[in-house]
Amino acid sequence: MRSGHLSDLSKTEEMAAGGSSTGDIPHLSELRIVLLGNREAGKSSAGNTILGREEFDPDVRTLQCVKRQGEVAGRQVTVVDTPGWKDYDLNISMDSPNLLKQEIVVSVTLCPPGPHAFLLVIHENMTFTEAERNATSNHLSLLGHGAWKHSLVLFIQETPAEEKAFDVKGGMFQWLVDKCGNRYHVLNIKIKDDTQITELLEKIEEMVAGNSGRHYEINREILQKVEEKRTEEERRAEERKIQRLGCV
Repeated sequence: MRSGHLSDLSKTEEMAAGGSSTGDIPHLSELRIVLLGNREAGKSSAGNTILGREEFDPDVRTLQCVKRQGEVAGRQVTVVDTPGWKDYDLNISMDSPNLLKQEIVVSVTLCPPGPHAFLLVIHENMTFTEAERNATSNHLSLLGHGAWKHSLVLFIQETPAEEKAFDVKGGMFQWLVDKCGNRYHVLNIKIKDDTQITELLEKIEEMVAGNSGRHYEINREILQKVEEKRTEEERRAEERKIQRLGCV
């Protein structure tokens, strides 16, 4: 059941979104999603479950952002899988070279004009320690403080729901759920159930409505800094290559 108190979309905004309205929450014809999380959270498997087919390889470590698209529950859905972090990846700053940092920022540009949702993926076997909490906060901060308003926690489950339930309320995940405005969804990647995908997309649409129908837009200065850093690193790599060739 979806409440309608978050929606303040006008009919004009609904038409611009290209969707129809069910109650107070518009049904969007297009949804753009970015998957973020720990290296072992199950982002690739989540992407496959959302799209309903094997588009991402969960057995290969994601080193660069990968974008896949498909029609899901009457919507055109774009999913961007990103490289995962480890809880020791805490020294994050816009001034230090970091491929992971660059890819997280670049993920936004792969689904123009911007993603509707960042899904913070958490596996059921994961222990959300203080270090992981810091890593999650620091990596999401690369996108700017406004990213939290467009974020939803996606808990990945592989065991039957009747055998194990997530301790979300009052548990170790409470901080993350609170940061995301109490938005979360449990996705069992071992069962084929279209209902759980439809419910996830509806929760994203409700979040979009709560953001006045707007997708996330990254600060252009953040993108510029990343592009400048990438250009500088490419230049240095080319110089090292020339130096190696000169030593042969």
